[in-house]
Amino acid sequence: MLEVPGARLRYAVRGEGPLLLLIAGGHHGADANEPLARHLADRYTVLTYDRRGLSGSTTDAPATTLATHADDVSRLLSALTPEPALVHGTSLGALISLELTVGHPEQVAAVVAHEPPVTHLLPEPERAVALGQLLGVEDTFRREGPASAMRGFAADIDIDPNDREPDVPVRTPGPDHLRNAEVLLTHDMPAIRAHVLDVAALKESPARVVTAAGEKSGHVWPHTCAAMLAGELGTRLEIFPGGHNGYVFRPRGTAERLHAVLGS
Repeated sequence: MLEVPGARLRYAVRGEGPLLLLIAGGHHGADANEPLARHLADRYTVLTYDRRGLSGSTTDAPATTLATHADDVSRLLSALTPEPALVHGTSLGALISLELTVGHPEQVAAVVAHEPPVTHLLPEPERAVALGQLLGVEDTFRREGPASAMRGFAADIDIDPNDREPDVPVRTPGPDHLRNAEVLLTHDMPAIRAHVLDVAALKESPARVVTAAGEKSGHVWPHTCAAMLAGELGTRLEIFPGGHNGYVFRPRGTAERLHAVLGS
């Protein structure tokens, strides 16, 4: 555990090689990254953690901005290494990784941001659709609770649990599932809607910034967000296996693709 202002972060380290931080998306704790971490630990020192308020991490002050999450990650990295780290984040985790790169550029050697929900970069009417979906999910949460809201959110971004590698088991929701969802829906989702990424600062960062998206998610707005960000940065959009949550359902393919992108 690491003490940070207002929270205690549970983290895990395994493997050998350059430090690679994995930041999960949505209401996922570090456990969602475990299969991916196992496929990377022969080449990297892999760091995973639970965001404040999720799973094994606790908080007296839930994050209301992504800058708080980025500061947590910065403190975690400072406790473990003096060198710039490699970072991979998906969805909300990708936004956190980009905010880290903007606010603490000296700590990031390279960042791979998979489908970050940078809604402010979307053209209309896509931006209105994206924000409408997020607001609709929050409204469902208030009316019907977290389980119904998360089902609607998964449908909106077309999460397909059947698109998985053969040896990846179906995940059974753990005891933290609904509590984590409540944290996401109460605090993190409004923060996503309000967040404006400083693209100019990102361009000036010494870190290598890679934007990625799923090969099967081209029809949903998070993929479009990634493409728009790549266009703003003047870089190529890297395509990864699966859809928006490919890191969960296709960890072996994601690990190989991530290694190839980081090494290119």
